Amino acid sequence: MNTIEVIKNWTSTKSEVLDLGCGDGEILKTLKDELQINALGVEINQSNINICIQSGVNVIQQNIDDGLGNFSDKSFDTVIMSQTIQVLKNPKQALLEVTRIGNESIVTIPNFGYWTTRLKLLFLGKMPITGSLPKTWHETENIHLCTIKDFEILCKECGIDIKEKKFFSSSGRENLLTNTFPNFFATSAIYKISK
Repeated sequence: MNTIEVIKNWTSTKSEVLDLGCGDGEILKTLKDELQINALGVEINQSNINICIQSGVNVIQQNIDDGLGNFSDKSFDTVIMSQTIQVLKNPKQALLEVTRIGNESIVTIPNFGYWTTRLKLLFLGKMPITGSLPKTWHETENIHLCTIKDFEILCKECGIDIKEKKFFSSSGRENLLTNTFPNFFATSAIYKISK
């Protein structure tokens, strides 16, 4: 099962869904088409916004780092933040806001603790370039890299319940190693959380 399949399984049919940092709207479009959700995306990049609009995804332009006060408590069934938290200036605040706005939230993160990332840093002595972290340190949007362990500790500190979690290999699938030693063998993780 890949990330989008997990998100579909964790999202109810005809529910209200907000996707923060929705990019080109691919996730919301899939959920709209297959689950008939009422979708809204938040995106900062104008070219991504244009793609969302062309594909029929409702989207507003907003910088998540400026706050999400325009959304009331528990105003969405599900809030998605996929591969976004690590690019934000204040990931802890974003996590608190996501769980405030949504009855449930789905958060996907890249895992900086993946074994090849560790080895590249150890042996090459410089920030690694990988499939999930494809740009050099000075070109990347990622400003708050974390490991699976880091993310789970932050959830605990914030009083956020992790209801379900899945771990993916570089091929985008779960396997025995990712499920047994996720902090070492998973390139990314997806969490269903609530507060």
